[in-house]
Amino acid sequence: MNKGVRLVVYPVKDVAAATAFYTKLLGIEPYAAAPYYVGFRVDGQEIGLDPHGFSKGQTGPLAYYEVDDVKAALQSLVAAGAEIKQDATDVGGGKLIAQAKDPDGNIIALTQSA
Repeated sequence: MNKGVRLVVYPVKDVAAATAFYTKLLGIEPYAAAPYYVGFRVDGQEIGLDPHGFSKGQTGPLAYYEVDDVKAALQSLVAAGAEIKQDATDVGGGKLIAQAKDPDGNIIALTQSA
């Protein structure tokens, strides 16, 4: 079941500068601050900063759809004509993410909470 977009990840070049910027913009401190990811939660919406996003080919913000079962949702997208870009991956604490390309090359990102 798709629960809507719950996570938007921005690729950043300077994680410290981006953290300072988004802290000021959002008016809150991040709940997670690691060299590989910084996360903010605002009214049920997560805003993430990925210092490796550009090196992974990300060119702008990426919206993640929250689903109950990432693997099943990914296979459903493939059955509809999508191509797997990133298979289901545990990014820590049991949280899974995956990405697919739709027939036009747009990235569809999925996330499943632990």
